[in-house]
Amino acid sequence: MNIDAKISGLDIPLCELEPLNKRDINFKISRGYLRILATVRAVGLIEPLAVYRENGRYVILNGYLRYKACEELGIATIPCRLCKEKEAYTFNRMVNPLSAFQEMKMVRKSLEKVGEQTMAGVLGVKSIRYRLAPTLLKNLHPLVAKAFEDEVLGKVGVGEMTAVQPERQLEILKEMKNKHNFSTAFLRAMIIGTPDQQRNPDRAMRKPWGKDTSKRKLLVARLDEAAQQHDFYSALYRRYSTDLLKMCLHVRQFITNPTLSAYLQEHQPEILGNLKLIVFETQG
Repeated sequence: MNIDAKISGLDIPLCELEPLNKRDINFKISRGYLRILATVRAVGLIEPLAVYRENGRYVILNGYLRYKACEELGIATIPCRLCKEKEAYTFNRMVNPLSAFQEMKMVRKSLEKVGEQTMAGVLGVKSIRYRLAPTLLKNLHPLVAKAFEDEVLGKVGVGEMTAVQPERQLEILKEMKNKHNFSTAFLRAMIIGTPDQQRNPDRAMRKPWGKDTSKRKLLVARLDEAAQQHDFYSALYRRYSTDLLKMCLHVRQFITNPTLSAYLQEHQPEILGNLKLIVFETQG
C-alpha cells in the first residue's frame, strides 16, 4: 500500500478533532506526556497528527498525546495528515522509537546548534548531562558498544559494564548471548562474580547493589540458577542430537528398502521426499 498517496496535509481547528480512543492517563505525572508537552511548548508541534474525516469531524488515528498537549497549551489550529483510510494500525506499526544510543547521538548533534538548557527544555528534563554519557563509550569494548548501538544492551546495562575491564565485558556479553538472558540482574550477577584483577580500578560499581550483602547473595543465586539451566539445556540438546541421529539411521534403512521406497514413490511421493531431505541434511 502506498501510504503517501493516501495522505494529504491540512491545518485543522482543535475543536473539530476527536480522538479515536481516549486513553486513561494521569497527565500530571505521565513522563511521556510531560515530555511531549515540553517539546511542543519549546519548539512547537514537530510531527503532525494523523486524522480521518468522519461524520463532519476529524478522528485522530495517531497523536493523542500531542493533541492533549496542544489542547493544554491553547493551540487553536493543529497541522494534520488527512488519511483516506481509517487505519490506526498502519501508523502505530510505523513508530520506531529512538534507542538510547540513537538518542545520545541526536542530543550531541543538536548541542552543536542549541544550548544545554534549551535542549533540556525540549526534552522536558532539568538536565541532559546524564544523556550525553561522555565517557561511557570510551570505557566499553568495541563489540559491547556495538551491542549497545544495536539495542541488544540498554543504557543501564552498558553503564554497569564499565565496572569491569573490556576483555571481561566481552566475556559477559558472550555469556548473555549463550544464555539468551540480557537482563540487568543477570549482568550484575556476573559482574559480582568477576575477579578483582578484571575489574576497572577507575570505576567502582556505582549502585548500592555492589555493597548490599543480601542483594549480592540474590544475584549470585540467580547466576547459579542460570548455570544450572545451561547444564540442563546442554544435556537435553546432547540427548536430542543422539536421538535424532538414531532416528536418521532408521529413516535411512526405511527409504532404502526397495519395496517401501517404491510404495511411497507411488502413493506418498511428498513424504518420501521429506524423509530423504531429513537424511541428507543430518548425514549428508
